[in-house]
Amino acid sequence: MRIAIGSDHAGFHYKEMLKQHLVAHSHEVRDFGTHSTDPVDYPIFIRPVAEAVGRGEYERGIVLGGSGNGEAIVANRVRGVRCSLCWSVESARLGRAHNNANVLSLGERFLSEEEAVAIVDVWMATAFDGGRHQRRIDLIDSAP
Repeated sequence: MRIAIGSDHAGFHYKEMLKQHLVAHSHEVRDFGTHSTDPVDYPIFIRPVAEAVGRGEYERGIVLGGSGNGEAIVANRVRGVRCSLCWSVESARLGRAHNNANVLSLGERFLSEEEAVAIVDVWMATAFDGGRHQRRIDLIDSAP
């Protein structure tokens, strides 16, 4: 699967770790930055990830920050993106199964490395349930 990934300085370490994890599991990953822990303004790195997913250039995106909140807000401003902020394996499973989330937001300050990997693995493996959930996504997408 083609994955776009990006972070601010507070999500940099997990971005680097998750990139390696995804590549080791045969995914193609493009890193949109940032490339260090030097302070940056997160929209500069998160919006391009979301836009690439929204245009269909990448099947999924992962964005990271300290809490993941700002990153999710930026990503969800892009048409065609459904970004879920996940804090557990179950929230990741539901984000995919019920919301067909195509972007995942994680907060490095609130997750262990093991939790982050488990969340990504479940999020990547879970299929969208469709059915009544598709009707709800259609309602979201029809909003002006």
